[in-house]
Amino acid sequence: MNLKIPNILTIGRIIIVPIFVLSFFIPGFFGDLIPFFLFVLASFTDFLDGLLARLFKEESKLGELLDPIADKILVAAALILLVMNGTIKNYEVIAAIIILTREILISGLREFLAKGSIKMPVTSLSKLKTLLQMLSIAILLTGESGNKIVNFQDYNAQTIGIILLWLSSFLTLFTGYEYMRKGIDHAISEDSKD
Repeated sequence: MNLKIPNILTIGRIIIVPIFVLSFFIPGFFGDLIPFFLFVLASFTDFLDGLLARLFKEESKLGELLDPIADKILVAAALILLVMNGTIKNYEVIAAIIILTREILISGLREFLAKGSIKMPVTSLSKLKTLLQMLSIAILLTGESGNKIVNFQDYNAQTIGIILLWLSSFLTLFTGYEYMRKGIDHAISEDSKD
């Protein structure tokens, strides 16, 4: 099997996830630093694999299949870990649930539309949502170490991370609604043909 660089980066992102999860349980400073760097590295490969695929015209069916899977398991693993250790707590968990629910809905929707050979292009708003989501999770992963580095009076790293998480969850709702509307419109038009 001749793997192209974008696909290698995507597979690498999937491989990073279990290492990222294990590193989350390292105590102290390195327990904050290592998961943060692994998450940033994985997020960067997400940007890089898409860029290289378009730049060198190396888009593939394997990349189309694996890229969204890699993104979703990375984000899901990070959010679950952050909820588990209490970084995301109380009503903030709603923002994490919104993000995870949207990911599941869009996966199902993409699968449904793929049967009719209909593609769902990624919008600029979706890209902004992803950027805010990755940024918020990365900041939250810095834990107590991040609070020592970033502390603008009432706005420490964790507060900034939570604010960005809520912003990304609102964008998630909006972009998710747009995708769902397209999917439902398509389903209704298909049903009316019968």
